[in-house]
Amino acid sequence: MPYILKVYADTVGFSSMSRFGNTQGVSRPTGICAATGESLLPNTPAMAALCEREEDEGFDRLDFTIEAWDKDPNPPRLFSNWRYIVPEGGKKPDIVIDETVLIDLFERLAEDNRPQRVAFRYILALVLLRKRTLQLVGREDEEDGEIWLLQFKGTDGEPIRVKNPGIAEEEIHHLSDQLGEILQGDF
Repeated sequence: MPYILKVYADTVGFSSMSRFGNTQGVSRPTGICAATGESLLPNTPAMAALCEREEDEGFDRLDFTIEAWDKDPNPPRLFSNWRYIVPEGGKKPDIVIDETVLIDLFERLAEDNRPQRVAFRYILALVLLRKRTLQLVGREDEEDGEIWLLQFKGTDGEPIRVKNPGIAEEEIHHLSDQLGEILQGDF
């Protein structure tokens, strides 16, 4: 079942993460196809792509019409992508986040030790814990902080290690809202 997240944040960019480095973690969706410059039409399918920036730890979110994506599905520095329905302008949509997109992002960030990426992965882990996709099986204290030991529900084996970057609870709520807006966006 998809995870429903109500989004009320007015800005995107992990602004609360300034203590982890760059304050503009992920660019905001524009409602424009990155390939053609055309406006994305409300209530139509589109593709979103998260592309790594060259100059910092952040990501650029690029949106594409399905036709443009089908012609060239590989924007430079592609990190992740997903299909979505373009929301109607001016409305705050209930965001349906596909669990496979969350898991893909979570797994792709596993070996990235840059502070902002560690914090982003931690937020994804919290969302997956809340959805009960991941389970907390233990904690370890290390010299540089707390490590959470997690496993996907119904699996055995070596636990997944996730560093707790020490984000305050109010920052977590703000960042979770921003994550929802990044993945779906409102134009």
